[in-house]
Amino acid sequence: MYLKRKQQWILGLMSGISLALAAPANAHDAHEGHAHAQSKAPQASLSAEASKEVPQDTVSITLVKELSDPSQAAVVKALGEALDSVMTDAKAESKVQARSGNYRVWPHNDEKGAITNWRGRAEIVLKSTDFAAASALAAKLSDRMPIAGMNFSVAPETRSKHEQELLAEAAKAFQARAQALAEAFGFESYTIKSVDLGGMGVPYYPAPRMMAMAASADESVRVPLEPGTEMVSVTMQGSIFLRSKEK
Repeated sequence: MYLKRKQQWILGLMSGISLALAAPANAHDAHEGHAHAQSKAPQASLSAEASKEVPQDTVSITLVKELSDPSQAAVVKALGEALDSVMTDAKAESKVQARSGNYRVWPHNDEKGAITNWRGRAEIVLKSTDFAAASALAAKLSDRMPIAGMNFSVAPETRSKHEQELLAEAAKAFQARAQALAEAFGFESYTIKSVDLGGMGVPYYPAPRMMAMAASADESVRVPLEPGTEMVSVTMQGSIFLRSKEK
């Protein structure tokens, strides 16, 4: 009697274990089956883009000091004094950021290779979203460090703001293109497999626009600032599964 009950208990325990093991296996098989069906579904790759033209709101002005002297020490000293003087005045303007640019001191050699002279070049870069303040400061400092060049750009925070606005447009364009692609090939719908985002600003120069001007110590010298625009864009590249109508 005791052995019979023990045998029944063991058989019941084994049956319970079998059921417990079978449930995860069945769930796993179902998952595998779904993944297999997914992998066999036709796939397509596509991309969509949303873009807008944005005015450049930041100017960078490069000031440069160049000089030469038979003494290397004299060149280094003169450049240092010029940089200290101009940087002190530049940092006094709170609306403009000033930083050091390229700095170089190099020898000039004669035909025999002997050093006959030393040359030096140093830069200070002014950057601001306030064109009037940057222009006025550059003109003020140009007697000690002349303007060597300038360029315009879209500030990172401005670009980020526009990219956030374009994100929703790019997503809608991607979805519309995906649905149109599915229908073009005789499918009813799609599911997204993967999506990658990208964005890039491309300089664009329209017709001349109004210039911002500032007078220097010499009233005949003026610094023109004429920004252009950039094309800010958000792109979506991805792949989709094409879906037939479920029966």
